Amino acid sequence: MFNSKAPHLDLHGEEVAVIYALVNEFIQDNYKMGISPIVIIHGKSTNILTKEVHKILKEHNLVESFQLNNWNLGETIVNLKQK
Repeated sequence: MFNSKAPHLDLHGEEVAVIYALVNEFIQDNYKMGISPIVIIHGKSTNILTKEVHKILKEHNLVESFQLNNWNLGETIVNLKQK
């Protein structure tokens, strides 16, 4: 179940070269605290960040599943694996 109070990572204005580190750290921190789901805000203008974030999420071993937020396509909701 999605909760609007879930932790958010806002990537607006970030360079593609640094988002891997930001997303990875955000996922690891929330996994350690047992928090899921989390939200990654990437925007929806050119889809460059969206594609890169989804590529990272597909390959990350702590990610159970993810999907675009149906109410805001500039966000991705991420479900992390349970400890």
